[in-house]
Amino acid sequence: MTPAHRALLISAVREAARTAILPRFRNLAAGEVRTKSGPADLVTEADIEAEALIAARVSAGWPEAEVLGEESVARDHGLRARMDLAEWAVVVDPVDGTWNFAKGLAVFGVILAVLHHGKPVYGLIYDPLGDDWVEAVAGGGATIARADQTPRAIATSGASDRRRLTGYVATGLFPHAKRAPLFATFADFARVTSLRCSAHEYRMVAQGHVDFVLSGPVPHPWDHAAGVLAVIEAGGVARFIDGAPYDSHRHRGVILAAGSEALWQDLAALYAPLV
Repeated sequence: MTPAHRALLISAVREAARTAILPRFRNLAAGEVRTKSGPADLVTEADIEAEALIAARVSAGWPEAEVLGEESVARDHGLRARMDLAEWAVVVDPVDGTWNFAKGLAVFGVILAVLHHGKPVYGLIYDPLGDDWVEAVAGGGATIARADQTPRAIATSGASDRRRLTGYVATGLFPHAKRAPLFATFADFARVTSLRCSAHEYRMVAQGHVDFVLSGPVPHPWDHAAGVLAVIEAGGVARFIDGAPYDSHRHRGVILAAGSEALWQDLAALYAPLV
C-alpha cells in the first residue's frame, strides 16, 4: 500500500460524503429510507450512492484491490467470503450510524478499512460534518487530520479507576437474556452509553476521550476493522474478549477495545462471563 493509495481513499470518501451523503442529511424523501433485517436496521439512498461512488473511484485507481461494502454484501451474502480470500480488500461502511443519519442526528460517519489477507493494515474513519478523519496505519500510528491542517497524533486514555471511566456498550445488539447482566455493571462506571455509531465510538476511544467500547456479538468488518486498528495504533488494546486478536475471518465474537492493556484485562474479566 502506497501514499498514493491512501490519498485516493481519502479523496474518494470525502467526495462521496460531499455529493451523496451531506445533501441528503435531514433531507431524505420518504422513499429514500428502507429497512433491512429489522426496524432499527436501515438503509438510505445515501448509503447506496456513497458506496457506489467510493467503489468506482477506488476500483479505477487501485484495480488490484477488491472493493466490498456493507450494502453490496447485504444484497449478496456470498460477497462476505471474498473479503477473507482477497489479497487486498477495501471494505466500506458508506454511512455508519444510518439510524442516526435517517433520524436527523449528527452522529454518523464513513468507515473504510484495507485488509491484507484478512488483517487490517489501514483504517479511515471520516466525519462528513466535520470534514475530518482518523487515519491508522499498521505499525505507523494513528492521527486525526483535515484538509487544512497537519495530521496530529492521537493517543488513548490511560485511565483505570472504574469510577472515573466512560464507555460504550451496545446492549441492544445482544440477546435479551444478556442485557440485564450487562446493565447491572454500568453502576461501576462514571458513564456508560451507546452512540449507535461504531465510527464515532472508535474515534472517541482512539482519541482518549472515552475509555472503552464493548461491541455486539457479530463483528462485521465494515464496522470494526478500521476502529480496531485505530485504537491499537493509538496505544490501546482491541481484541476479541476471549483474548484472540482481531481477524476479519471470524464471523462471531465480542470485541473489547480499551485504552490500555491493564484496563482491557480488568474489563475482560468483568464482561467475558456475561457475553
